[in-house]
Amino acid sequence: MADYKHILLAVDLHENFDDDVVTQAVKLAKEHAAKITIVHVLEHLTAYGIAQAYPGAFEIEESIRNEATETIQSLIDKHAIKDVDVIIEPGSPKMLIIDKAKELNADLIVLGSHGRHGLSLLLGSTANAVLHHAPCDVLAVRVKEK
Repeated sequence: MADYKHILLAVDLHENFDDDVVTQAVKLAKEHAAKITIVHVLEHLTAYGIAQAYPGAFEIEESIRNEATETIQSLIDKHAIKDVDVIIEPGSPKMLIIDKAKELNADLIVLGSHGRHGLSLLLGSTANAVLHHAPCDVLAVRVKEK
């Protein structure tokens, strides 16, 4: 069994989705005395040209970032995560997760899987892409809608 020292925990921040994923990551972190870095990827509104059509787009993005920060802090408190860093950035979820895993030398990525569309997406498109391109082990926690 691998000896994990740095776990990258990818969270969606959808209600009733992250608890099982966080629970598994925290359990593994305790077993291995590992550090956890939580990563959440924001939808980047300006990429869709909304900034030109709606001048308040940057304020909306800032509001979404602040809400994500509060929600992640709630997860940290709820699960009593001690050694943790948080990354909240806009971009492509699969690319950001893979890039951060490489950058941080993570040895395990933990993310949720809720694949809903088709055989090729059994894991979900993000989990599937991360699994195939990750520089380290990946734990895809099957999450059921509650």
